[in-house]
Amino acid sequence: MPVQTWPVQNAKARLRKLLDTCLAEGPQMVTRRGAEAAVLVSIDEWRRLTAAARPSLKELLLHESARADFSIPARGNARRRSVTALG
Repeated sequence: MPVQTWPVQNAKARLRKLLDTCLAEGPQMVTRRGAEAAVLVSIDEWRRLTAAARPSLKELLLHESARADFSIPARGNARRRSVTALG
């Protein structure tokens, strides 16, 4: 089903109808001076869209900003504790 468009003047004047149509039929487009300006979606659709837009753990770990320079001491230079007999 194509998205219904609402000029901003109609959307303001008939907000309740706009909301009811959104909940019953799906997303509704609001236009300003004939140009697409916004889309009204139900809260369930909004949550679905925002959840789908989150990066996966793999994407987060492979992202450039996830990399950092760590100072790792060379092996064998650490002081060791002496082993004492338990008595």
